[in-house]
Amino acid sequence: MTEIPLSQRSRLVIAGAAFLALIFDGVELGLMPVASLSISQSLMGDDYTPTLGGIWYARYTAALMLGAAFGGILLGHLGDRWGRSQAMGISILTYSIFAAAGSMVETQEQMLLLRFLVGLGVGGVWPNGMALVAECWPQVSRPVVTGVMSSGLNFGILILSQAVQFWTVTPDSWKWIFQLAGLPALLGIAVLAFLPESPRWLETRDQIKQSPPGVSELFGPGLWRTTLIGIIICSIPMIGAWGASKWMIPWADKVGGATDPGYKAFVQGLWALGATLGSFSGAQIAIRLGRWFSYGVMSVASCALTYAMFQWTAPLHWTFPYVVFAQGFVTTLFFGWLALYLPELFPVRVRATGSGIAYNSGRFATAAGVLLTGYLFAALGGDYSRIGAASAMVYGLGVVCLWFLPDTSQSDLRTRSVAPQVSVD
Repeated sequence: MTEIPLSQRSRLVIAGAAFLALIFDGVELGLMPVASLSISQSLMGDDYTPTLGGIWYARYTAALMLGAAFGGILLGHLGDRWGRSQAMGISILTYSIFAAAGSMVETQEQMLLLRFLVGLGVGGVWPNGMALVAECWPQVSRPVVTGVMSSGLNFGILILSQAVQFWTVTPDSWKWIFQLAGLPALLGIAVLAFLPESPRWLETRDQIKQSPPGVSELFGPGLWRTTLIGIIICSIPMIGAWGASKWMIPWADKVGGATDPGYKAFVQGLWALGATLGSFSGAQIAIRLGRWFSYGVMSVASCALTYAMFQWTAPLHWTFPYVVFAQGFVTTLFFGWLALYLPELFPVRVRATGSGIAYNSGRFATAAGVLLTGYLFAALGGDYSRIGAASAMVYGLGVVCLWFLPDTSQSDLRTRSVAPQVSVD
């Protein structure tokens, strides 16, 4: 292939735009955990009960995850067809416009639909942003850049939590947070108008136009094993994050919200601080310990810490903030790890599509799992600790995956056109 030069300034602009896109992505992910109970109280009025609040939190989360699953696949595919930067710009506009519309809803059902539509854009940013950055930076810089990009999502949650501590979200004041979430539309317009395209994608553009890559190709001969293992290793931390970890926020709101409306934001901020550091560190740990061993360590530690958070401590107890911080750090190591590992699994031709399917397929299972836990929450009489502890066990499944992970440590993203071999022994 002919090398297409890209200046250092252009690389920095690309990395900066992708980082901002992921920060605002994180704002969307962190919005409903701190706002859902207040929204439900406002929209439901006298019909509201704490149990119904938990059920609607689960529904909002499931809608977002379902939208993100479709968005990651469809907009990831669009990134292989139209270009990474164009698809990323469309994704940003999608989540911004529909988030802003949330300030005008009058019913729970309207909000539910909008959370699904927001999810389309949320899911589309990750595969296109990560593919764009992975293809625009030299191999020697990629672990550091990947770590920075991965931390963007949780940095966005951290920023949101700090804003909510100063301007609290209550049943009488919650629409402002959706209006704020609409501002990234300006970034989406700028990305579409000015952001350079991936030189690796431009090299293969003519080939892609002649024979467009499709989802079916990822499940065809030579790629189906790679795609399947990619889906599984993404599903485990995704289900763990939303099926277990995120229940800590409404739990904190229920226990501490009556005396301190900002307590839920304080808890989310501690978790997000740990998560920002964890998602940055995941790629570095994968390099130092190896992809295989590091995934196993993260699986065992995440299972133990999540169980401890829901069973050995509780909101307002002095140990709770420390466990929340540690759990946030360990469970998000996966996402820095995945940001390094997933692009190495797939050849350039289907990299954004493959990464999008792998990363977002877990959200289909997550949507179903979170919806189920919502009804289980009601059956258990609103017991957050029992739901969180039971859901923590999903992290243990990561140990089983170790026998099937292909070795990508010697992969060169600039030249490889085939997937690494997946072991089935």
